[in-house]
Amino acid sequence: MRRRVFLSSIASARVLGAKRRIRVGLIGSGPRGQYLLKEILKTGMADVPAVCDVWDVRRAQARQMAGAGAEEYLDYQRVIERKDLDAVIVATPDHWHAKITVEALNAGKDVYVEKPMVHFPADGQAIVRAARANRRVVQVGTQGRGMRQFVEAKARFLDTGAMGKTGMARTWYTSNQGYIQQPPPGMERKPEGLDWERWLGPGPKVRWDAGIYFSPYKWLHYDGGMIMGIGIHVIDSAHHWFGLQAPAAAVAMGGIYHLKDRDTPDVINFMLEYPQGLTVTFAAECLSAPGVATSAGIEARGTGGVLTVERYSQAEDAYRYFPNAKAPGNTPVAGPGGPASAAAILKDWLECIQSRGRTMCHEETAYYSTMACFLAAEAYRTKARVEWRREWDLPA
Repeated sequence: MRRRVFLSSIASARVLGAKRRIRVGLIGSGPRGQYLLKEILKTGMADVPAVCDVWDVRRAQARQMAGAGAEEYLDYQRVIERKDLDAVIVATPDHWHAKITVEALNAGKDVYVEKPMVHFPADGQAIVRAARANRRVVQVGTQGRGMRQFVEAKARFLDTGAMGKTGMARTWYTSNQGYIQQPPPGMERKPEGLDWERWLGPGPKVRWDAGIYFSPYKWLHYDGGMIMGIGIHVIDSAHHWFGLQAPAAAVAMGGIYHLKDRDTPDVINFMLEYPQGLTVTFAAECLSAPGVATSAGIEARGTGGVLTVERYSQAEDAYRYFPNAKAPGNTPVAGPGGPASAAAILKDWLECIQSRGRTMCHEETAYYSTMACFLAAEAYRTKARVEWRREWDLPA
């Protein structure tokens, strides 16, 4: 490790241990970035003196939200270079995640990077190496790890052993048409203050396309669609619940059946096989109406009972446990849900920056849940069973 970065790490840990407000730069000031900005300011633990985006309109919006003294940048590298920043949030489109995160870690910054952390094994391994080499704190934005219904259900029925041995879990994330944002009127021509070449960055070079800019979700190279961009939410929940790492194999079925304005499937089903003797399935589609409480969740079946969690329910039965009918005291149990918010994982990140501890979804655990989706994407692409390769393992 370079002496400068090492000494910077020691100084950072000592100063932040005094519980001063953490200085964070925001890279990517679109809708998700502005949401994270709002949530991190609510914690009262951080200031955001630097915001960055390729569109001047979004930069100005974020700067106004960040408050007096905040500066705006077109070039993310100028944010990373600032010596007065402790950390950065990376809320760019997915195809930028790996490059910016590695550069920020190498500059001595702690990082919150939105999910999916990466699309490919080499990029994920690069982030892990940079985090280790620079002793940085990384949080990946799979916010289910901090949501009440997932956390309480895990603590009550999995951590206690009540579920017994589990051989199957199913996950789903339907009603995904709501993720598609239609371009506002007048966007046939690129706005003057939007740097399209900079937005494309390491992705494929194409002419201005408002559909790609406002809905990268639909496109393989910029988001990864329902497999990478959406599946990671609930696949990560399965990894969290069962302590999973690399899957052994994946198969997938689906296609672009109904919505032809994309290159990612509008219906997808995949299955992951794990060496622990567990299969995890995922089902998703873009046809049904958004906003349904049952539109996403996870169900696990074990020798002790069945546990179901509805991701978007805030009702008193957002999670439900049905014990084995032959078990003593086999009364069903239910518990409440909370909002689908990133507040808990942002606070966890800030607390870990102060303590230098490990976050709820650090880079190594995020690597394996993300690579489970990568394996499924490969199975869909090749229309074949795809097995895990040893070179994708993280070194000890």
